[in-house]
Amino acid sequence: MPPRSRKPTSLSVEQARRLWLHAQRLDRRDPFGAGPDAACAAIEHLGYVQIDTINVIERCHHHILYARLPAYRRADLAHLQSVGKSVFEYWTHALAYVPTRDIRYFLPAMKAHREEPKRWSAVGAREETRKLLRRIRKDGALSIRDIEEDLIEKAHLWASKKPSKGLLERAFYDGELAISARAGMVKTYELFDRHFQWEKKPTPASERQITAYLLDRALRAQGLVSLDSICHLDAPSKKAVAELIAARVKRRDLVPVAVEGAGKTQHWASPAALEPLAAPDETLIHILSPFDPLMIQRKRAKLLLDYAHVFEAYLPKEKRAYGYFGLPVLAGERVVAVLDLKTDRAAGKLLMQQWTWLEGCEASALKTAIEEELQRFERFQLGQNEAVAEPLPEITKMPA
Repeated sequence: MPPRSRKPTSLSVEQARRLWLHAQRLDRRDPFGAGPDAACAAIEHLGYVQIDTINVIERCHHHILYARLPAYRRADLAHLQSVGKSVFEYWTHALAYVPTRDIRYFLPAMKAHREEPKRWSAVGAREETRKLLRRIRKDGALSIRDIEEDLIEKAHLWASKKPSKGLLERAFYDGELAISARAGMVKTYELFDRHFQWEKKPTPASERQITAYLLDRALRAQGLVSLDSICHLDAPSKKAVAELIAARVKRRDLVPVAVEGAGKTQHWASPAALEPLAAPDETLIHILSPFDPLMIQRKRAKLLLDYAHVFEAYLPKEKRAYGYFGLPVLAGERVVAVLDLKTDRAAGKLLMQQWTWLEGCEASALKTAIEEELQRFERFQLGQNEAVAEPLPEITKMPA
């Protein structure tokens, strides 16, 4: 573990929270501009944007970008993936959009998948994967919907997934196929090298370079880091990251930080990041995805935001406090409410199923600001920010 000999800089929770919100670019309304270049800049800054299948409201990869890009359009992300090819899909702590400039840090993971055949033994023999790759090489990119007759037999009659989907996924994680386009959750697969059309294929990063990448990515997107925040759901990386932190502290490139209330949890920041920051205006409202980078690390959110987020979709209805798909509402630097929303696309409405104020937060000025943001959020949900949108009627309230 990094040494404790250097006296840490003390930070109040308030200072630490502002540092984090600034790094996440949630302390201002329009930090990146508009258009595909802005979406690319946001993904490059955050390091990755998680993809999720749940579609109660807009899928989280679009939602996360919308929270930082007021003029965000879904077509921007499609352009980056399929035309500009400046982002690609791969696994971080979950399936995510990652900047293509960082692809060299993921090539070793792809190689490791290829060299561990037992990992994918349930989806068929290697020859079946080669057969699939030959088909794509000859006929072009395809999705699972283009495979009318399955390439292999189901291992069990009750198997729920089309076996060829497993072949596509294996070739994807092996780095033989890239996801060249996405329509909802339907992915189009292309040969990896043909998709990117490299002039020169990137050189795979070394283990030391990957460790530095993990640390630098976290410092950029989090401002203030701990081992847990750097290595979220990646415990095997902690030892190497801790050693690198110790070396940077020794060189004074990083400063140990003692955060009020953090107990034994150590934090670090770059010296330049510790400049005092003003509080964002409380009328700056962000309706966040439960998978937003600000929310996915629950202990960190509890420490710095004093908000214990719980994803209640998998709980029985009688045990839910905030509702099936509660969205935290960030007002300035406080989480003040949780909204359980649902998009009724057929009716063209955003449904308010439950509005829960957090203790001590209810205020008429906040309610007005949140309602104004809800109107904008509804336009985004219904795709009306793809063009100039007319004002929408009042958000529909679901009966209790």
